[in-house]
Order: sequence, then C-alpha cells, then structure tokens
Amino acid sequence: MRRLAILGASGHGKVVADAALLAGWQAVAFFDDAWPALSAIGPWTVAGGTDVLLRDSAQLHGAVVAIGDNAIRLHKQKELAAGGLVLVSVVHPAAVVSSRAEVGDGCVILAGAVLNPFARLGRGCILNTGASVDHDCELADGVHVSPGGHLGGRVRVGEGSWIGIGASVKENVAIGARVVVGAGAAVIHDVADGLTVVGVPAKPLVRRPC
Repeated sequence: MRRLAILGASGHGKVVADAALLAGWQAVAFFDDAWPALSAIGPWTVAGGTDVLLRDSAQLHGAVVAIGDNAIRLHKQKELAAGGLVLVSVVHPAAVVSSRAEVGDGCVILAGAVLNPFARLGRGCILNTGASVDHDCELADGVHVSPGGHLGGRVRVGEGSWIGIGASVKENVAIGARVVVGAGAAVIHDVADGLTVVGVPAKPLVRRPC
C-alpha cells in the first residue's frame, strides 16, 4: 500500500489529503508538531510530530509539507529531505499541468489550477484551487498562488512570496522575494523584495502611525 506522509494537520492539509487520494495514493498519514494536543483531523489520526515522521520514514513512500506559511514550509521540507524522506508533489487530477512545465519537489497543485507550457515551479510551491500560471513564468521556492490567483506570461516571483486570493499579475512583471500581494490586487508593475502591495492597481501598503 502506497502511503503518503502529510506534515501539517490543518484545513490545507485536508485539501492536500483529498487531492492525494484522488491522485492515486492509497493512504495518507498525518503528522503535526502540535501533537499530542492535536490528535485527529477529520477522519484521520495524527500520528505524531516531525520527530515521529522522521523515525517512521521507512514505512512511508513519500512526504509532502501541507503548511501554508511559506517560510515554515520550506524549513520543514529541508528538515525532511535531510532526514532521508522522499519529497513528492501532489497534483489533483482536475488540475491541468503542461508536459512542458517543470514542477519542483514537494509542490501542491489543486483542483482547477492550470500550469501552462514552459512555466517552472521551484520546490514547495502551492498552486491553490483555480489558480493559473501562464507560459514561461518562473516561481522560486515556496511561492503560494492562492485560490483564483492568476499570473500572466513570463511573470517572475521570488522565494517565499504569496499571491493573495483573486489577485492578478500582468505579464512580464517581476515580483521579489517575501512579497505579499493582497486579495483581489492587480499587479501591473515590478514589486521589490519584502513589500506588501494591495489595490487596483496594486501599490505598497503604507502603515499610518496610531
């Protein structure tokens, strides 16, 4: 029986588990560092934390990190890889992934997502429900495109950046590392590292003093 370890017992973990089972995995085993306080998620038992997952790795056929926080997801991926676990990508059967696209280890591509030709995903990326990444895009490690997010052709997105729900990015735009694009934003210009941009058109969020 092909068993997939899922690290991260959360709502996102439930969606990843469902996608994995639909994609042909025969069983999933959940792990979360909140164990033993967190002992179950839906119909699944949480078997332990990261230490238990590493200890039991020989009984598993692959692992995926189902944690929404981009930085934590990448950190956990490195920890599991160093412990000898095989990091796999989960692609929902209702997603469309071009045979000419590249998908890094440990990615999650959910129902209705589209990854078009010559687009490249780094390690640990998430293309959430109904997201689209057009031709020749380059997403660095740990990028999350939220439900309904859309990237035009030749967009570049830096490590750990988050494209919010329903946001759109114009073709040929470069988004830096650790950027947050707010929900429903329309990005039409390049965005520097570390910024949060919101609105239509998207502009850097300026925090006013209290």
